[in-house]
Amino acid sequence: MEINFKDEILKLKKERNAIILAHYYQRSDIQDIADAVGDSYYLSKIAKDCKEKVIVFCGVKFMAESAKILSPKKTVLLPVIDAGCPMADMADAEGVEELKKKHPNAKIVCYINSSAEVKAMSDVCCTSSNALKIIRNLEEEEIIFLPDKNLGSYIQEQIPEKKFILWNGFCITHKKVRPEELAKAKNLHPDILIAAHPECEKPVRDAADFIGSTGEIIKFVNKSSNKRFLIATEEGVLHQMKLNDPNKEFYIPGGGMSCINMKKTYLKDVYNCLLNMEYNIELKEELRQKAYNALSNMHKLGG
Repeated sequence: MEINFKDEILKLKKERNAIILAHYYQRSDIQDIADAVGDSYYLSKIAKDCKEKVIVFCGVKFMAESAKILSPKKTVLLPVIDAGCPMADMADAEGVEELKKKHPNAKIVCYINSSAEVKAMSDVCCTSSNALKIIRNLEEEEIIFLPDKNLGSYIQEQIPEKKFILWNGFCITHKKVRPEELAKAKNLHPDILIAAHPECEKPVRDAADFIGSTGEIIKFVNKSSNKRFLIATEEGVLHQMKLNDPNKEFYIPGGGMSCINMKKTYLKDVYNCLLNMEYNIELKEELRQKAYNALSNMHKLGG
């Protein structure tokens, strides 16, 4: 007999006293069974404050790690253990240590898209929705920002009085967007509004009508009276947009932007995850405590 994964997941979730968190980039059916859907910052707050003893994180490894860092007494499960983030893998603790020696007066700000080891080397963590606020709230004029050079350069444009040392990392999905694709969309639909994630490269950001995190892009679309949008971020966000605004039209540059790691999780994986209590995220306590400081500072400075 074929398993009804949705029903079984809901049953197991109650038995395990679990909460299911899903990033906007997850598959539509994963978003539909989640207790909370959001961007990295929103989900990190939910993970920190939730009463459930088990957190099933439908996302990528750095997200589940962040939940464990903030909630060490909770069981944090990642349904697909090899769902990683190439951008997070571009930064390493040794490289951060070297930069620290070269720039002893700089504050190290790491994007939440980073490993626990990199967070442990950082002064404060940030997301794309709160990076600007956090860096404005820092007294230091010199900022080491990693791993995403595109988000870093976008923040640098807003705060020219600060000196930024940028790590040479990037998101492989956002890197695919080409300015000519945006120009083509504008030619076909002169009324279209372009919303881009700050992980996009500068020529793409310059062509956008709005720049923001996934959550901010969804709010922008929802509040706008415009009917047609080109969304320059991972296409998973379209699910929530269509639910909120079924009468609006949405397009993706190049016909599609899909993160292979975010799309690794299927309902079957969430079912197996709850059934077998796999895959459990564990961190050494010394590493967790160091990384906790950066995430704790994010919540203090980011509001």
